[in-house]
Amino acid sequence: MEEVQTFAMNVDQVAVWSFIGYLALIIMIGIYAARFSSRGIANFFIGGRKMGMLVVALSAVVSGRSAWLLLGVTGMAFEIGFAAVWAVAGYTVVEFFLFFFYAPRIRCFSEKRDCITVPDFFAARFNDKTGVLRSVVVGIIIIFMIAYVSAQFVAGGKAFESTFSISETQGIILTTVIVLFYTMVGGFLAVSLTDTIQGIFMIFALVVLPVIAISHLGGFSTFYIEASALANGQFFNPLALSAGALIGFAGIGLGSPGNPHIIARYMSIKDPKKLKLVAMVGTSANVLMGLGAVITGMVGKIYFPDVSLLPGADQENIYPVMANQHLHPVMFGIVIASIFAAIMSTADSQLLVAASALVRDIYEKLIHRNRDIPQKRLVFLSRGVVILLVALSLVLGLLAEELVFWLVLFAWAGLGAAFGPTSILALFWKGATKKGIISGMIAGAITVIIWIRISALADLVYELIPGFIIATLTTVIVSRLTKKPDDADALYRDLKE
Repeated sequence: MEEVQTFAMNVDQVAVWSFIGYLALIIMIGIYAARFSSRGIANFFIGGRKMGMLVVALSAVVSGRSAWLLLGVTGMAFEIGFAAVWAVAGYTVVEFFLFFFYAPRIRCFSEKRDCITVPDFFAARFNDKTGVLRSVVVGIIIIFMIAYVSAQFVAGGKAFESTFSISETQGIILTTVIVLFYTMVGGFLAVSLTDTIQGIFMIFALVVLPVIAISHLGGFSTFYIEASALANGQFFNPLALSAGALIGFAGIGLGSPGNPHIIARYMSIKDPKKLKLVAMVGTSANVLMGLGAVITGMVGKIYFPDVSLLPGADQENIYPVMANQHLHPVMFGIVIASIFAAIMSTADSQLLVAASALVRDIYEKLIHRNRDIPQKRLVFLSRGVVILLVALSLVLGLLAEELVFWLVLFAWAGLGAAFGPTSILALFWKGATKKGIISGMIAGAITVIIWIRISALADLVYELIPGFIIATLTTVIVSRLTKKPDDADALYRDLKE
């Protein structure tokens, strides 16, 4: 442990300069994107539907991963071995099918009906003239997104604290300022371009680190033999889990179709015919990052057999510690940048979703539904709302510094349960009704909130699973009991390519 700490201190200056270079890059991207994003809220929130294939593929993937992949999954693999692969297998498979089937439908419909946001989609799909459905969607987004963003700020604070020897509170504030600047100035274009660069950082770090660590160990055969001997021979067993844990891990992927910051990427692509190619690129990125995180944690267990050897006796430090020990200082700087990239790529995307819900869906579509508001005023207001949301998230983050991963899983589950089944049914089932969708959203969100507060239930299975099931059943049952509007068939036809 002492050797690791000394090594970390020796590369502090290199890490600082690497991070400064990374920071300068994303600030320049924000400035570059400012003029484009200022033209209107369609540009500010979904890039004017002009995003290229690579940008959509990587930004859709990395915006959903956050530091949970780099710190949480590597730490999980350190603890339980190859069975941690189920935590990444679920969302990898789900997002592959989303790219192929879900994304083309919502992209086609959103252009036909001029939908910029997820509430826009639901309101247009079910002809929500009263604004009730739109309001329910916005309310759920705000509740869970603020928790999600605050968790990213806290994760950034922890990373700053462990890397640059500043306090966690100072780190949280610094992370907040960085994310605020390029999100507010550059909008969706800046966020998507930085996500693409950050995705490349993450893939590079998660591929290079385990390969070098295994080579230093003596090669893959040595790694396999030593890892197979751990945990009574179960360390390489993908099924070394209880049924509840396996279902919970695999079920993490159910959150992907319900997280608006991922859905926004599908709506932003310039040429929807390229979504199949996007699926290949995005899935490849998910596989490389997921397996890289799992193998990094597993090989780390061989180098550090006991968690007490890690800083703070915390297995979630295995990724930066392994980078300290096995990579050149310049490459270690890239690894540190990849941690911040994961944090920022998620926080910026979620801020835009929450801001769009308030400006587009509440201010423009509900409060001033019969007025023509100048686009520049809407963009100006959007930037102001981003500042407000950042302030709220910062306050929550400072009050809940110890709850970072609980907040991530809670928010991912809440959004996934509320919008996952309802958006799928809205896209693929003609029989879905507005009342059914509203009931399903509320049922999914409430199930997650209640489930996580009852210890016996929380220990049984991840709250997203029951939330998703109950939301699905509620939507179907209520839709069956309520009458479809006269224009339901016409609205459903607009979903087809």
